[in-house]
Amino acid sequence: MKLTIRYFASIREDMGVSSEMLDTAAATLAELRDDLLLRSAAHADALARGKAVRMALNQVMSDESASLRDGCEVAFFPPVTGG
Repeated sequence: MKLTIRYFASIREDMGVSSEMLDTAAATLAELRDDLLLRSAAHADALARGKAVRMALNQVMSDESASLRDGCEVAFFPPVTGG
């Protein structure tokens, strides 16, 4: 299935791109993140399992168990604090 992947804030800076199209067999956000970790050193660093990374699926905050389908938009971004 084809997905649009978007990166925000420091993750975008680490990746060097704001978005990419990806063809994947991943069924969940967890599987997608694992696939991305293997794509490049930049992916592995920016999305490492030890890092706090938030995810949105079709512009709705989601946990890693969320199911993917063809044409979805997935966004990765660091936690945001305000004050």
